[in-house]
Amino acid sequence: MLARLVADESMHALSGTAFAVTPTLRESYAEGDDDELAEVALREAAMASLRLLAAENSDALPPRRAVLVAEVDGVTIRPDLDDAVVRLAGPIGIADVIAAYVDNAGAESAVTAAVEVVDSADLGDEDAELTVGDAQDHDLAWYATQELPFLLELL
Repeated sequence: MLARLVADESMHALSGTAFAVTPTLRESYAEGDDDELAEVALREAAMASLRLLAAENSDALPPRRAVLVAEVDGVTIRPDLDDAVVRLAGPIGIADVIAAYVDNAGAESAVTAAVEVVDSADLGDEDAELTVGDAQDHDLAWYATQELPFLLELL
């Protein structure tokens, strides 16, 4: 999806689903500023990225979670799905992207293991949840939008 964004200068999020600091997310935390709540939304997006990797099952690029941070208009809040879930009205343009967060090479083995068991973790398998947690323990590296073409070359 990152390659498509760089090549086409826009991309559609799968099912238009994205994550944001929403009023429902704010209400679900007793305290926390926007930066802390943005971290929660980022973690939720990283988990969704893990699920996308599991569904895609591609060997074209190394298995790494990727999250884009973008400023877009026309989102619909979806508290029926989760506190941080929103639906996008259209594609994300590269000009809308503020930054990207992507796993480093050191996370690949944990991400690969998590991809194999993420569905089981969603169904409550404790061992699978621990494996997914190991992947989630890896911090995502921050990249500026203009660095994305170089990042893709290095992958």
